[in-house]
Amino acid sequence: MDRTLEPALVESMRKDFAADPSHRLVQNAVTTAGLAEVAIDREVVNRADHSMSVLLDDWKVTDQQRSGRCWLFAGLNLLRVGAMRKMGTTELELSQNWMMFWDKLERANYFLEAIIETAGRDLDERTVARLLDTPAEDGGQWNMFVALVSKYGVVPKSAMPETKSCADTREMNQVLRRLLRQGAKSLREVAASSGPEAAREDKAGILRMVHRVLCIHLGTPPEQVDWQWTDKDRGFHRDGVLTPLELAERYVDIPLADYVCLVNDPRPSSPMGRTFTVEHLGNVVGAPPVTYLNVDLPTMKRLAAGALQEDEPVWFGCDVAKMMSDSHGLWDATLYDYASVYGADFALDKSDRLLYHETQMTHAMLFTGVDLLDGTPRRWRVENSWGKDRGKDGFYTMNDSWFDEYVFEIAARAERLPADLRAALDQEPIVLPAWDPMGALAG
Repeated sequence: MDRTLEPALVESMRKDFAADPSHRLVQNAVTTAGLAEVAIDREVVNRADHSMSVLLDDWKVTDQQRSGRCWLFAGLNLLRVGAMRKMGTTELELSQNWMMFWDKLERANYFLEAIIETAGRDLDERTVARLLDTPAEDGGQWNMFVALVSKYGVVPKSAMPETKSCADTREMNQVLRRLLRQGAKSLREVAASSGPEAAREDKAGILRMVHRVLCIHLGTPPEQVDWQWTDKDRGFHRDGVLTPLELAERYVDIPLADYVCLVNDPRPSSPMGRTFTVEHLGNVVGAPPVTYLNVDLPTMKRLAAGALQEDEPVWFGCDVAKMMSDSHGLWDATLYDYASVYGADFALDKSDRLLYHETQMTHAMLFTGVDLLDGTPRRWRVENSWGKDRGKDGFYTMNDSWFDEYVFEIAARAERLPADLRAALDQEPIVLPAWDPMGALAG
């Protein structure tokens, strides 16, 4: 059989399309109104209820703008909840720019160390190629967030406010990638001729330049903060001059070191109850590795709902753009009826979508509420970091069907896990390759 796309087949396809009047009707609709308006299932929208039996948020959303800092925003939004309660205010925002500065510098060091470690491999070896493709990304994981807070602390947004380059990271990242790839070439050559320790001596010069670039684009991080505020009753408070680590120690009221990352990875190669890590996934050299514990969906939902019932929001990772409506502030697994639009069956399940590159973690947010009926979740309240003009004043409703298909990860307290899963945390993790989709949120 001829392997080419034959003209006769193209002509047959043209005739098949023209022969069905419904194809022309859908064509007219989609070319005029766009796919989302045509495919949306109005019954799903009309049934949507945004009320929650458990609701925590009484604060305003944040805005990551044109950057991939969702994991930092979600993490800091989680930390600010306890701080606001302690301070008696609903008006606190912690500096995401501060966290990004240290992440970029630490990430540069992490990348250069990986380059030295792999210096003996060919440039087109898949792991080396993956490293060179992603030297200065914005994304990150829960464990990476914890590593930054543990090493550097936090500051209020007023102490290190947003800049043009943290709000839109494209230009800064282009410069960082050029520097780091140039540095990678130099370090590989030094490692080949003089060994890894000689390469590490040269690494300091590259990091010095990265630090300079970050200061130019993001500002110089403050060493201290004069910490004072006015509470919601107009009472004034002053806590003196604090270092960022002292501020975190006093106002971060959740035990970050006790949190673990749970994932739902249904691929046959990923057994439930096992721990995983992804090769070369991290930011702070010497910090605990990024480790996941694979659990089933009922366990993940039970832990997330339980935390919300105890007044704690929940950090989570998902494939955000699937079956989503900004204007309705809604996620539902059947929100768009693509099958009727195209006359095609979209049949891949969650496992196959991972295996065939149709899904991966793309965004991190916070659960700030849940609607429970007889203890079973029906829908979830989500605080996003895309500003107040998207969703419902920046908040969204996630129907539970969407959780099943597109939520992959939550951060949870280890003490709340059942005994068998707590014991499983002590296993040596299975190492996934650097390109595995379980590491995609750091891209």
